[in-house]
Amino acid sequence: MSHRSTLPWLLPLVAAVATPAAAQQQSQSYKFLEAVRKADGNAVIAILDQPGQTIVNTRDIGSGEGAIHIVAKRGDATYLRYLLAKGADPNLRDRNGNTAMMLATEAGNSELVGILAAANANANLGNAGGETPLIRAVERRDLALTRAILAAGGNPDQTDNVAGLSARDYARRDSRATAILKLIEDTPRKAPRAVAGPKLR
Repeated sequence: MSHRSTLPWLLPLVAAVATPAAAQQQSQSYKFLEAVRKADGNAVIAILDQPGQTIVNTRDIGSGEGAIHIVAKRGDATYLRYLLAKGADPNLRDRNGNTAMMLATEAGNSELVGILAAANANANLGNAGGETPLIRAVERRDLALTRAILAAGGNPDQTDNVAGLSARDYARRDSRATAILKLIEDTPRKAPRAVAGPKLR
C-alpha cells in the first residue's frame, strides 16, 4: 500500500485525538465564565491559579464577552481588580465591540472607569458603531462619568460612525447638558490623528 493511500485512514484518527483536547479547552472556558457569572470565587480562583493558565481572556462563543465584561456589567469592583491582576485585557472587546469601560459607562459606574483607567484601558476605543465611552457618558448626562472618562484620556472630539458626531457635539446639542458641556469646553482640544491617504503613483 502506498504512503498516499494510507493518508485518508489517518485523518479520522488525528481528528479523534484532537477533538477531546479542543472540547476539554472549550469546557474549561465555559466553566470559567459560568463561575464568573455566578460569582463563585472559589471556582474562579482555582481555575486562575493553575500554572500557565491563559483562560482569563477567554470569550463566550456567542456573545464574545469575557470575564471582564461580565464583572463590568455587574459593577463588581473587587472581581474587576482581581481579573486585571491576573492578566485580564482591559481593552478586550465583545461581539459588539464593547469594552469593559463602555459597559461600566452604561452601568453608570465611574469607580470601575477609574479602575480600568489605572490598568491602562484605552478610553477612546469605540464599539461597532464608533460610539466611545465619553459619547455614551454625555448621552447619559452623567457629569461624574464624563469627568472620569476625560481624566482617563477620553477624547471629546473623536466622532462616532453613525452620525459623525463627537462627545463635544452631542453636549452642544443637548440643552440639559450645560454642566457637561462646560466641562468638555474647558478640556483642551486634542489634535486629530493623521490618517494615511492613498498613495499617489
